[in-house]
Amino acid sequence: MTVVGQMLETYPKDLGGVDRQKLQECIEACLECTQACTACADACLSEDMVAELTTCIRTNLDCADVCSTTGRVLSRHTGYDANLTRSVLEACAAACKACGDECAQHAEMHEHCRNCAESCRRCEAACRELISALG
Repeated sequence: MTVVGQMLETYPKDLGGVDRQKLQECIEACLECTQACTACADACLSEDMVAELTTCIRTNLDCADVCSTTGRVLSRHTGYDANLTRSVLEACAAACKACGDECAQHAEMHEHCRNCAESCRRCEAACRELISALG
């Protein structure tokens, strides 16, 4: 079991009817995407054609920030606010779509962009699945 799963299991109260498995998968996807986007932005900065990757770098950094925030919001359950959670998930899915689309444009030339695009797609899907599970 992952640390995310362990922490969810040890929460002393009910999670308010939130699907624990989908929640865990979404938190893990957000954490992974945060790392992938941060690393991709850094790798882009090291490319010889860095000026052509400005939009990619900006999109990576925005996505990393949104995913990090989403992972933290989803990790807090006391005083749960479904409307705020849904809004954060929608923003994360949108950021992941934008970043995934941008990185996909560079995926054939840069392996780090391909990996990042895949991580963004997984995170976007996990956010959308959790939104659906929230009702």
